[in-house]
Amino acid sequence: MLNHWIRSLSTRLWATNMAAFAVSLVVLATIVIYVFSQFPEQSLGRREQTEMVGRIAAGLDFDDAGRPVSVRLPGELAWVFQVLPADLQYRVYDGQGRLLLASTGARDSAPWLPDSLGAAAGSIVHVTIDGKRFAIATRQVSRGQAAFYVQTATSAQFTGALVRLKIQPIPRTVETVVFIATIIFGLTLPLTIRRVLRPLREVSQAAAQITPRNLKTRLSTKGIPTELTPLINAFNEALARLENGFKVQQQFLAAAAHELQTPLTLIRGQIELQPEIEEKEQLFREIDLMARQVRQLLHLAEVSEAQNFTFGEVRIVDVAQDVVGYLARKADAKQVKLQLKESRALSPIWADRSALFILLKNIVENAINVSPANGVVTLMIDEVSIQVEDDGPGIPQEYVPFLFKRFWRAPESRHDGAGLGLAICKEIALAHEWRLTVSSLSTGTRFVVWL
Repeated sequence: MLNHWIRSLSTRLWATNMAAFAVSLVVLATIVIYVFSQFPEQSLGRREQTEMVGRIAAGLDFDDAGRPVSVRLPGELAWVFQVLPADLQYRVYDGQGRLLLASTGARDSAPWLPDSLGAAAGSIVHVTIDGKRFAIATRQVSRGQAAFYVQTATSAQFTGALVRLKIQPIPRTVETVVFIATIIFGLTLPLTIRRVLRPLREVSQAAAQITPRNLKTRLSTKGIPTELTPLINAFNEALARLENGFKVQQQFLAAAAHELQTPLTLIRGQIELQPEIEEKEQLFREIDLMARQVRQLLHLAEVSEAQNFTFGEVRIVDVAQDVVGYLARKADAKQVKLQLKESRALSPIWADRSALFILLKNIVENAINVSPANGVVTLMIDEVSIQVEDDGPGIPQEYVPFLFKRFWRAPESRHDGAGLGLAICKEIALAHEWRLTVSSLSTGTRFVVWL
């Protein structure tokens, strides 16, 4: 079980994807932590400064003439500007560079940048003001035809403190995200793999249903991944070659059996016409045995092809009576009694009458062959089964798996045969989707055809 799990394609896909996903997350998290730790100003500081000047620009209030008259800030941000006037300041200029609005501590100072406001718009410039390092962010705000400029000055000390506060929880956050993401991915990945491999499972199930009776079936490539399509096509081509070989084999078997019947009949007739030939009975016995084997070969070739069956409504009792009548002389010669037991008012079944006759004839004939003198062979019919019981010595358990194989005969078998009778019965049962079983009784054997 463990070996099967380890060799499973689903397990390998799961393990490979989990490893790739975990490695990707770890590498990505390491890069993020490294960038934030080694380049805090570039990674977070500039973003904070850009957001800050953007919020000042968004909070501008204009009068009817289109001039900015005040700045509305959220409570926390307004509080920061009031508490840290030496580290965080803003200014609002008109297009000519005149100061219109400013935060506490920023109104009376000289211009922060020597360049023109238009040239500085959209940039962040680092300068020193009163011996203190600041980052100056500038943004242009348009109001009708007029242009205004918003500037924020953020001290390097404030930016560093802010960045450190934001960086501090990042490693733990990244670890938590990686852990949760790995668990979720690991739990959902089997469902994804199962869905992706569903076409392959369906193809496998379809392939398992292919038997010598439906070699014309071909596997569909619909929904199959492109990488597996050549495999399916190769399998279909192999089926085509197998179908052709099986057809040639069956045609040869049928042709050979058919061609042998006429010479055997002629040979028997010639022997009958030659009075000087000795031990005719032995020769007749051998010829009859060969003729029987030829007939069985012909039957085997016929029942191995589904198109040779002609189905219709059949009354089992009528076929059973025909079998009993056909084998009555053989039973009398062996001093075996044939009896037929049937349930009343049996419904017709859907079957090939000739095939059903051959099936019952072969089983009953075998039962007669193994029954002792004064033995009884009973043919019982009900709604769900046909049973044949004999008074023979029974079948050793180790022989049961070989009973329905072609050309197999028990080592101690005392009657003539080619070992094809039960193989033919098996083929007929398969064609009708019946089940054929055998069991040993206290005395004798029971064959059951489950309808």
